[in-house]
Amino acid sequence: MKLEGIISIAGRPGLFKVITKGKNSVIVESLIDKKRFAALASEKISALEDISIFTSEEDVKLIDVLSNFYKISSGKEGPSHKADEKTLRASFEKTLPNYDKDRVYFSDIKKFFQWYNMLLTEGLLIAEVEVKDEAEKDKTEKAETKTPKKASAKKANVPTSGTPPVKSMKAGAVKKVATVKTGGGRGK
Repeated sequence: MKLEGIISIAGRPGLFKVITKGKNSVIVESLIDKKRFAALASEKISALEDISIFTSEEDVKLIDVLSNFYKISSGKEGPSHKADEKTLRASFEKTLPNYDKDRVYFSDIKKFFQWYNMLLTEGLLIAEVEVKDEAEKDKTEKAETKTPKKASAKKANVPTSGTPPVKSMKAGAVKKVATVKTGGGRGK
């Protein structure tokens, strides 16, 4: 999935693509209407890569849930975020059956489907299986074109007698021993 640089800004609808970063702001482009504006550092900005969904065991990354729904829906558009609650909850439960029903609100589920459909129409959701298959093909093709390297035959430092080898000290690694002067009594 190509979700690097896709963010959510609290209080603003939709998702945004980071265009460039400034000193105290980030220039973003809305995925809804393609308008650009500066999002200030004081606004609550969350990267999609960092968002997780509560489950009964461990939290699950939003990217993994989006990927799972993409596979379940065969890459087709999901239900509208304006659909009734039963429909959205049933679809979400198929995607993530062990989600925490007390901490994941209906508004979060609506936002999930809105974001999924938005990312799908923008072409930012690509099946990870396809990407991994292409990467594996590239690796196997590169491995076949390379010739195997011969192992160098180094002699091991094996002592001839039964005593272990003595490690030599590096030059300049001599330990200094403090000398104590002993005087012959109390001096006046």
